[in-house]
Amino acid sequence: MSNRNSQANKQAARDRLRAERERQVKKDRVRRQLTVGGAIVAVLAIAGGIGVAVANSGGGGGAEASAGSSEAWAKAAKAKLAKPAHTTGKNGTSIVIGKADAKHTLSLFEDARCPGCANFEQNVGEQVQKDIKSGKYKASFHLGTFLDANLKGTGSKNALSALGAALNVDQDAFLKYKQALYSKEYHPDETGPDKFADDKYLIKVADTVPALKGNATFQKALKAGTYDRWALEMSDAFNSVKDVTSTPTIKLDDTVLGTDSPQGKVAPSTLAAFNSLVAKAMKS
Repeated sequence: MSNRNSQANKQAARDRLRAERERQVKKDRVRRQLTVGGAIVAVLAIAGGIGVAVANSGGGGGAEASAGSSEAWAKAAKAKLAKPAHTTGKNGTSIVIGKADAKHTLSLFEDARCPGCANFEQNVGEQVQKDIKSGKYKASFHLGTFLDANLKGTGSKNALSALGAALNVDQDAFLKYKQALYSKEYHPDETGPDKFADDKYLIKVADTVPALKGNATFQKALKAGTYDRWALEMSDAFNSVKDVTSTPTIKLDDTVLGTDSPQGKVAPSTLAAFNSLVAKAMKS
């Protein structure tokens, strides 16, 4: 995690990322300046996976496209907004899944390309889905795209648009597709190719989800970029949350779940840690 700072260069940040991955845990303060709609982000490795520090990024990444074209994403920013089913709030940027009468809300702040988010999903994701179904809490999803600027590419935006297409099918398809995107088999290495920028790859992953397998409506929406504008709106909403400085950030109601570190709260990376922190927060 990091403070919201600037004055960095891109190569220094990439070098820092590689060094942090090798050492697992190191100090903060890698600084870099990013010029994507004035967005500033920094990537830091934290315990239990790679945590991604975010700054006051203001543009969601509309300068890049799901198919790799900056012109296409610039066009998407001006396109008519199509909101997926099962969304509410301004511009359809509220995604809440679970029983309406659940007394607690688990809020998840994630980026599709975030390796720390993948680690959380792989270890804790199934428990979250079980808890949602049991009514232990409902879940609110906040999805960003700042890693496209940090790591270069358009995969975060394209994956978010695809998640919108999955959500339009149904809520369970959204949950299962998110789980598949973060899986060990399909989540791309942050230093490797930007696989999520490829619609064919996203469809390949979708075909592992029963509700999306061969689903012509889902595929058409993805290929047409139906929810590209919505993905940018989701990114803007994510960026507007001032007290979230890294992904994954997990909250139960107003309590950030995590252990203390020099950089702030580190999200739980094991099922046991997550369950313990949830139980503690529910008693407070």
